Amino acid sequence: MYHKLSGEKRGVVGVGSALMDLLIFEDDAFLAGISDVKGGMTLVDGDFADGVLEKVSSDVTVVPGGAACNTIIGVGRLGGQATFVGKRGRDSYGDIFETDLEKNGVTPRLVTSDTPTGRVLSIITPDAQRSMFTYLGAASELVPDEISTAHFKDAGIVLIEGYLVFNRDLMMKTLKAAKDAGAAVAMDLASFTVVEEALDFIKAEVIPSVDILIANEDEARAFTGVSDEEAALSAMSACADVAVLKLGARGSRIAFGGKVTDVEPVVGADIVDTTGAGDLWAAGFLYGMVSGYSAETCGRIASACGYEVCRVTGADIPEEGWARIREYLPAS
Repeated sequence: MYHKLSGEKRGVVGVGSALMDLLIFEDDAFLAGISDVKGGMTLVDGDFADGVLEKVSSDVTVVPGGAACNTIIGVGRLGGQATFVGKRGRDSYGDIFETDLEKNGVTPRLVTSDTPTGRVLSIITPDAQRSMFTYLGAASELVPDEISTAHFKDAGIVLIEGYLVFNRDLMMKTLKAAKDAGAAVAMDLASFTVVEEALDFIKAEVIPSVDILIANEDEARAFTGVSDEEAALSAMSACADVAVLKLGARGSRIAFGGKVTDVEPVVGADIVDTTGAGDLWAAGFLYGMVSGYSAETCGRIASACGYEVCRVTGADIPEEGWARIREYLPAS
């Protein structure tokens, strides 16, 4: 599908925040009591995160997370060559995080710190929407000197987490190392709040190095400044060789080589939680791309991944879900 992936490199390497997801089921009134923002991602400090946990009335589910990590785990579960680069604390959360990567077929390339492992409070309301409050912890301490071209020597694609824009020197070092290693760079815009806060930097410094640009409707609107989906996708495709507009339950649109491919969603009535939906969609898509599949096939695999993760709490798809997803893979 993608001209820069015609060589032998088939690895997908993710660079991002090593975070634990704390999944909290509460109503809209609870969310309104701590924030006036529903959806998206808000950076918070450790005291804020601890304060929210003290108010929680429901059980808290703890699972490894972080946008790029979720995507790379998905690539690993699909049978791809997957690596994750990040920074964790020397604590029990960090141990769980690293062990989980290995269990899911991902090679961890993790630096350690005395600072606690980062965590995300994902508040899930009855409409299955999730609002994320992120304490980065050790994840924010990854520095440019800890990234090198060697991390990407086997990478066909390097996935740059959108949240990395809050560490600009690290973002620029990662982009340069990925390009020097000959990898294509994919960026998932991650959250409309992230795009709004760092738009000028993203457009001026990051996008010139991006080959694959992925966004949902809200992120595309924040990035392009237009609401019309056709115009937004067109503006995105002017910035990258491959542009993807994720449309949730309406499927997705993939712009590549002057052609737009519309992909139907995989749908069902058993949606429990949208946590990780975009991340796992990207997992299927990037796995398909690095495998040389067509845009339509990449989109179908991605849609299956996005649907299956919405059938469970958190971003951990069970084996029976992965078995259904693998039915979308072309016969070898």
